[in-house]
Amino acid sequence: MEYAEAKAKIIEGLTKKLKTKSKFYFNDLSEILEMKPREAKKLINDMVADGTLEYWSSGSTSMYGLTGTGKQAAAEHEE
Repeated sequence: MEYAEAKAKIIEGLTKKLKTKSKFYFNDLSEILEMKPREAKKLINDMVADGTLEYWSSGSTSMYGLTGTGKQAAAEHEE
């Protein structure tokens, strides 16, 4: 799968689910891409690097979300 196609698929898939949640597990993203996790890893990491996705970790759980979405994003920009 080409990067631009994967990026569009992730944005579309996550945008549809934003009403119910804003953070997703890595396996959720690989399911949206219809790829095995090992195959999806580079594409997902590239999306984090270019700012399409943001990585979030609680220390025990790692999740991903569209940059600037969710309650956590609002809280991080408060001063």
